[in-house]
Amino acid sequence: MTSLKELKKKWMKDAEFKTEYDAMEEEFAVAAALFDARAKAHMTQEEVARAMGTTQAVIARLEGGGSLPSTRTLKKFAQATGMRLRISFEPDTPHSAPPS
Repeated sequence: MTSLKELKKKWMKDAEFKTEYDAMEEEFAVAAALFDARAKAHMTQEEVARAMGTTQAVIARLEGGGSLPSTRTLKKFAQATGMRLRISFEPDTPHSAPPS
């Protein structure tokens, strides 16, 4: 059986796949952060949903990474998991200069 890591490595050799994957970097990062926050809080999706006043299906969609949630939703998720929302900006490349 092929692992997900092996499949990703194989698919990333395809230029079209890599372009689409890279375009979703932010969605994947947000989804991973949501999952990590919930895991650190030792909560199920259902527990987070109850704390936010929503459904487990909504939490599953948030963690699925198919879209970027609003800052209001991120703040509610953070509060539900006992976290604090922090948003930061990072340089696009390590050595890029700001526009003049």
